[in-house]
Amino acid sequence: MPEQPPYLRIADVLRERIAAQDWAPGDRLPSRAELAQQYGVGDNVIRRAQELLISVGTLEGRAGSGTYVAEPRARVRMVRSMHREQPGGSPFQADMAALGKRGSWESRTDAKVPAPAGVAARLGIAEGELCVRTAYEFLADDKPVQLSTSWEPYALTSGTLVVLPEGGPFAGLGVVRRMAEIGITITRAVEQPSPRAVTAEEAALLGVQKGTLATHIERTYYAEDGRPVETADIVVPTSICELVYEVPVRS
Repeated sequence: MPEQPPYLRIADVLRERIAAQDWAPGDRLPSRAELAQQYGVGDNVIRRAQELLISVGTLEGRAGSGTYVAEPRARVRMVRSMHREQPGGSPFQADMAALGKRGSWESRTDAKVPAPAGVAARLGIAEGELCVRTAYEFLADDKPVQLSTSWEPYALTSGTLVVLPEGGPFAGLGVVRRMAEIGITITRAVEQPSPRAVTAEEAALLGVQKGTLATHIERTYYAEDGRPVETADIVVPTSICELVYEVPVRS
């Protein structure tokens, strides 16, 4: 069996010391130089071990101050289900209300954006065909918990009142309700979750460390005739949120 990399061994040691309450939540750890001398490794090994523990929420780095044991933070429960589409509201807001939190979001929409190859394939359109792209930052009590980038074919909604997901009389009502307003009935959604680390830009938006683990969800909504009408890339950091899927059972 190959020998465990030194930074993983040190991460285990630090984790064990935290579990043994050598350092309590909020305590500042000794400097990297002190830890490196104590365990007979280089500063770089300590840095990589701490970065690993920061990425999973055990530690937190504070610029210009040092590395601290993270305060316990309750993870926000996210429920994924077509049945949670609300006739008059947002499933996200409903989830947050059930947790006693205020759900909100910020968004930025760009119309007539050429579809990248991957997005085009998911929407069944040609690469470069124009889309309406909307970037979302979802907030629980004003703290970011989830990111999403949505793509809709511009030809599908052009000239209608629902062309802008967050503008007009149907702003913020969600894809299912908006599409219904132009005679398109969405009957199913397909989600493909996969693990990955957040990017530097995503980390900055979410207020987490670069490299934090996240669940990346590719979601596509389909109309009753089988057409894909919207696709989105959803990023859910695992240190902040827990995902729960509701699966319908037919008798």
